[in-house]
Amino acid sequence: MPPATALTVRRITADEHLAYVRALADESRISFLQVPSWAGAKAEWSHASLGWFDGDELVGTGLVLLRQVPRVKRYLAYLPEGPDIDWTGARTGRDLADWLVPMSDALRAMGAFAVKMGPVAVVRRWHADTLKAAIAGGAARRLRDVEPDESFPDALEVAERLRGLGWGQKPDTGAGFGDVQPRYVFQVPLTGRTEEELLAGFNQLWRRNIKKAEKAGVDVVHGGYDDLPAFHEVYVETAERDRFKPRGLAYFQRMWRAMEAEDPQRLTLYLARHEGRVLAATTLVRVGRHAWYSYGASSNSGRDVRPSNAIQWAMIRDSLAAGCDVYDLRGISDTLDPEDPLFGLIQFKLGTGGHAQEYLGEWDLRLRPMLSRAVDAYLSRR
Repeated sequence: MPPATALTVRRITADEHLAYVRALADESRISFLQVPSWAGAKAEWSHASLGWFDGDELVGTGLVLLRQVPRVKRYLAYLPEGPDIDWTGARTGRDLADWLVPMSDALRAMGAFAVKMGPVAVVRRWHADTLKAAIAGGAARRLRDVEPDESFPDALEVAERLRGLGWGQKPDTGAGFGDVQPRYVFQVPLTGRTEEELLAGFNQLWRRNIKKAEKAGVDVVHGGYDDLPAFHEVYVETAERDRFKPRGLAYFQRMWRAMEAEDPQRLTLYLARHEGRVLAATTLVRVGRHAWYSYGASSNSGRDVRPSNAIQWAMIRDSLAAGCDVYDLRGISDTLDPEDPLFGLIQFKLGTGGHAQEYLGEWDLRLRPMLSRAVDAYLSRR
């Protein structure tokens, strides 16, 4: 039988939100984009923590970012990699409408004209050996050309239910970057493994590069707030080389302050130094037993001593020592074509011996269709 009481959704404080996350038996199911501190990095957005209540019991949470449109007090509501609800009904037996209808009503009352969210529901998974064989065979050009090692029918059922509730999704262009957050990621499982077993799972090139960095004297250390300018200098250099627009130093300083205040273990800065120079720098975010490689940068010089491999190995070792179940290298494209400029993303990460994973992607709901279409038209002309 379905639950007797209807869920209600209302704002909760950041402290209530964080207490709920910390009390979860599986805190790791929460994305770092759904903890209160993430809002601290997004100065251009306002935000709110939402709580789903079954009577007086808090049973779900979501961090919603609110972006106001020009000259109108109306907002795009965005829940990156969230909210944290029972998407499949496995925990509570509730239909998805029980969760999403009161959320939509609450956001409409807050002035939202449209909602974007990203269910953390895994659709398919490909092991590294499977993908290496597909690349060597030359016939597969995209991840979906390869039979997955694992499939998750529950996620596809969630997709069908979302469509039935009026939610829509942009067409999959194939690259995997049509959403704000990546649809395809690469992860290294850590549970039950030793450092020696992890290193043995790397390919020969990765093992050789880690050893080369060690022999050359590359030193990987943890940095602090005062080291963010050094990180940012290398990050800007990376942006110029890879032709993307870099975020300003203030963005990373806001992120550091917000995450450090929430939990001193939330964010870690890594610096790979060689002969007094910072050659690579990264940030690692951790929630529960899930660790994410979030930002990375490398200098144009010193690449021959392999600082990028050394810094990744340091983050993986630290994640293992912290008791994490997974080390998440975040986004990849879905290309398996060596001629594609984006192929290097998956090629580098495949060397760690983990798996590629496809999520359900991001979904949109128009709460005020006329305004939503007008804003879409405005943005398309910019």
